[in-house]
Amino acid sequence: MIVDAKPGFPCRVSLEDAEIGEQVVLIPFAHHDVDSPYRASGPIFVREKAKEADLSVGEVPEVVSTRTMSVRAYDKNSMMIDGTVVPGSEIRAHIEKLFADPKIAYLHLHNAGAGCYSCKVERA
Repeated sequence: MIVDAKPGFPCRVSLEDAEIGEQVVLIPFAHHDVDSPYRASGPIFVREKAKEADLSVGEVPEVVSTRTMSVRAYDKNSMMIDGTVVPGSEIRAHIEKLFADPKIAYLHLHNAGAGCYSCKVERA
């Protein structure tokens, strides 16, 4: 696909919005390949020349902080124990609140509107 709007094509690999005119592919991705009822896959965009994001501990990429996100919290058995829709501007505080609960092992963030998988958040 050729990108015709920004934002609108969040790359799952680079964790950046693709630029207008850039080529992306829309592919299925098994983002939660676990032995639980919450096993899941869904569509993701990948930029043609994507370079994998290299985030610092605590860094929230703009592709997350500027969108409304569905935040799903899972325990060590990959069972969902919380799910909330959060404005991107509040995502850092929400992540900190969730990780205050020792039962939460990791989070998955999805774009709330289209539901596409964005990224996994792990404890530092």
